[in-house]
Amino acid sequence: MTMTKDQLKAIVCETIASHKGDIKKLAEDIWAEPELGYKETKTAKKVEAAFSALGVNYRNQLALTGVKARLKGGKGSKYSIAVIGELDAIICAEHPEADDLTGAAHCCGHNAQIANMMAVTIGLVKSGAMQYLAGDVVPFAVPAEEYVELAYRNKLIEQGKISYIGGKPELISLGEFDDVDMAMQIHLTSVKPERDTGFIEMSTTTNGFIGKLINYKGTASHAAAAPHLGVNALNAAMMGIMGVNAIRETFQEKDYIRFHPIITQGGDLVNVTPSDVRMESYVRASNVPAMIDANERITRALVAGAMSVGAEVEVKDLPGYLPLYNNDTLNSLLQQNAHSLIGEENVWIAGHMTGSTDTGDLSHIMPVSHPWIGAIRGGLHGKDYVVFDDDMAYIRPAQMMAMAIIDLLFDDASQANEMLADYTPLMSKEEYLSFIGSFKN
Repeated sequence: MTMTKDQLKAIVCETIASHKGDIKKLAEDIWAEPELGYKETKTAKKVEAAFSALGVNYRNQLALTGVKARLKGGKGSKYSIAVIGELDAIICAEHPEADDLTGAAHCCGHNAQIANMMAVTIGLVKSGAMQYLAGDVVPFAVPAEEYVELAYRNKLIEQGKISYIGGKPELISLGEFDDVDMAMQIHLTSVKPERDTGFIEMSTTTNGFIGKLINYKGTASHAAAAPHLGVNALNAAMMGIMGVNAIRETFQEKDYIRFHPIITQGGDLVNVTPSDVRMESYVRASNVPAMIDANERITRALVAGAMSVGAEVEVKDLPGYLPLYNNDTLNSLLQQNAHSLIGEENVWIAGHMTGSTDTGDLSHIMPVSHPWIGAIRGGLHGKDYVVFDDDMAYIRPAQMMAMAIIDLLFDDASQANEMLADYTPLMSKEEYLSFIGSFKN
């Protein structure tokens, strides 16, 4: 009997749905042991165990903790499509289920990403669907999407263990995306209280950013008896922040510029003039020229803060993430399949998002789609984050991605061939690495 594309989609979707218990358990097991970026050893082991249970070979310890598998197409390996899941959690110590020691919690839903990545793998493997496809599928669990613990990761860089703060830039530099032609992943998002059902939102663009480590150096003195003999590094930092605030009105709305610093060290003792004050921040914008321009002006303001009180300052720029540009063709395929799963009224196109992701880096060198899945109550990164729709969190996105993969790789991969024939990357890999390398100082 000849297998049609629609029949194959139906079989794969049913296979995914019938394994909901296993898929949800993986998500919950990862939720229960959240780990921060480049430290996701337990999470990686869970992914490895899931691949092993399916009889799928994998490579591990990529960029320290990444796990990469490959499902071979039965009708050839013309193209490779990565299905990405991120391993890391964020720090949200206020969440009731945060790790007591680290404050880590999966309030960004990366556990659901891994579950969906594995659900796609289950659907394609257990249904036998790969025998009908003329391309490979690459389930890829990647580390360190969250740009946190900058001092720790900068130390890893100094030790030569990594080259970049973010996991995907690191994996790109290691050549782990050289054998991938396009990529897709999902991300959970909040559903408003007045809405009873989840949704799928097709992402368009996001901000990119440059990371900053700022260290103000002053002179310690007795804060009460001899403040005139000291140089207050905390005052220098405050003046630097005020300097940035003074130029905010010059940032154009169309560029969505954001600067949101935190002080990670503000002094040692109350009765000692602060002599060593440290800050971290991002400089975000919707496009690369605005990112570079805003970063230069913000650096100038931060330096002026030190000059105003006679302190010294070191401003260290770190490669951040590039703006995300979703591929229209991939978006369209995912959107069409989402319509058939949950109805057109529950699927729409998002506007620009001012957050950032290292999938933006990937989107500069290959076609990428990164839909948002409405499946939680509360706020992303918030203490009230909770999944309220299991199907939308763990099943529907996987079915949507699996169906799009079938569209692309069925019929001798004709749709993938057509899409890539019309595609020109924003940067070559070499241009990309040269560009982000220019921010190392």
